[in-house]
Amino acid sequence: MAKLYFRHGTVGSAKTLNLLAVAHNYRSQGKKVLLMKPNLDTRFGKEWIKSRAGLEMQADVLIVNLESMRGIDYTGIHCVLVDEAQFLSSGVIEELRRVSLDFDIPILCYGLRTDFKSFLFEGSRRLMELADSIEEVKATCHYCNRKSIMNLKHVNGLATNQGPSVDLGAEEKYLPACYRCYTKEIGKGLLSLMQATPSL
Repeated sequence: MAKLYFRHGTVGSAKTLNLLAVAHNYRSQGKKVLLMKPNLDTRFGKEWIKSRAGLEMQADVLIVNLESMRGIDYTGIHCVLVDEAQFLSSGVIEELRRVSLDFDIPILCYGLRTDFKSFLFEGSRRLMELADSIEEVKATCHYCNRKSIMNLKHVNGLATNQGPSVDLGAEEKYLPACYRCYTKEIGKGLLSLMQATPSL
C-alpha cells in the first residue's frame, strides 16, 4: 500500500533538492511524476520548484485551496511530490491522504515543520498527524555545529520572532539555527532594538 510521507527540515536543509532528485530518478526510469506546490509560493516564479543549489522543475499543479485539488487526473501517475507543504490547509493534506489510499500512489510532502516563532504550520501539523512516515532532513546550525531545528528570521540584519507566520523569503531572510543559538540571536535582536529606541 502506498504511503503518505512528510519529509521536514529547517531552511537550507536541501528539502527541495531532495524532492527534485526523487523526481529525476522516477523520470529517468520512464515513470510519471506529478509535481505540486502552493500557489502562494512565488519566490522563484509561481510555476517553478527551485532549489537553492539552482536545480529547478516546473510544477504540474499549483494548489490554491481544496477546490483546486478536484478533478486532477492521477491515471498513470507513479508518485506525487509536494513542495512547501507547510503552507497547505488541513483539508488539502487530508485530500492528499485520500489520494494515496484511493489511487495507491505514494505522496511525498516536503516542508518546514515550524515557523520562525517555533509554532507548527497548519499543513505540517496535519502531516504530523496523518503521515505514515515522518523523516527529518537534517542540517547544521548557521552559528555553530549543532543540528538546526529552528528557522531564524532576520529583518534589517536583526533576528526577530515578530510578524506574520507566513512571510516568504530565502537565505536573505531566514537562517537555520539550533535552539541555543536561536534564543541567543533573538535576545541580541531585542537588545539592539531597545538600544536604538529613544527613551521617552
